[in-house]
Amino acid sequence: MNLADWRRLLRPAHSVPRTLWSADAPLTFKPRGSTAAALFAGLWLFGTGEAMFIAAGLGVSPWTVLAQGISVQSGLSVGFATFVVSVLVLLLWIPLRELPGFGTLSNAVVIAVAIDTMTPLLILPEDSVMRYFQLIVGVILIGVGSGLYLTANLGPGPRDGLMTGLQRITGKPIGWVRAGLEVTVLCCGWLLGGTVGLGTVVFAIGVGYAVALSLSLVKRFGSSASF
Repeated sequence: MNLADWRRLLRPAHSVPRTLWSADAPLTFKPRGSTAAALFAGLWLFGTGEAMFIAAGLGVSPWTVLAQGISVQSGLSVGFATFVVSVLVLLLWIPLRELPGFGTLSNAVVIAVAIDTMTPLLILPEDSVMRYFQLIVGVILIGVGSGLYLTANLGPGPRDGLMTGLQRITGKPIGWVRAGLEVTVLCCGWLLGGTVGLGTVVFAIGVGYAVALSLSLVKRFGSSASF
């Protein structure tokens, strides 16, 4: 590959590409084996990336800040608190008339289990350099995980559905809606005792590009059309 090929390869995607494992119907509850495998692998990688942020101890994503805050106040594990948040968000789908899919429900369960399973296995690095490295790897895993589970096309995650539902109801730009949600949950989580720090900034800056780049790589190697 020449330099131009590498530039095309690393150009972030602007849409979710269709892949060999993508489900034909987003709301199907009987996905093909390859579709389910991509979904679960993506969700597990996403949860592992979140666990790396938690283990680094330098701040986490806004929604995990909220889960940490709930964990501090209730004594629940961060993973189970994440599941509780997902359930509460799904309840908000009802007035927004959003419909969950197999991927939506799997998102709520698998990411929570991955966080609780992987966090104890990721020993907190003593070296600050290793902590920063852990943040970078966490962003990469979240990006790759998102690329896999989004292209499975089995319905949006609870938070994504809340975002699109609010955007449809309010008519506001989707970027504003997402930013408003992130700031709101970040403030609530911080007030409850969640960890806000460099990792939160790294997540905010890096995760969007990581997801877009992951989708670009998927488009390059697994598809040519878009939903």
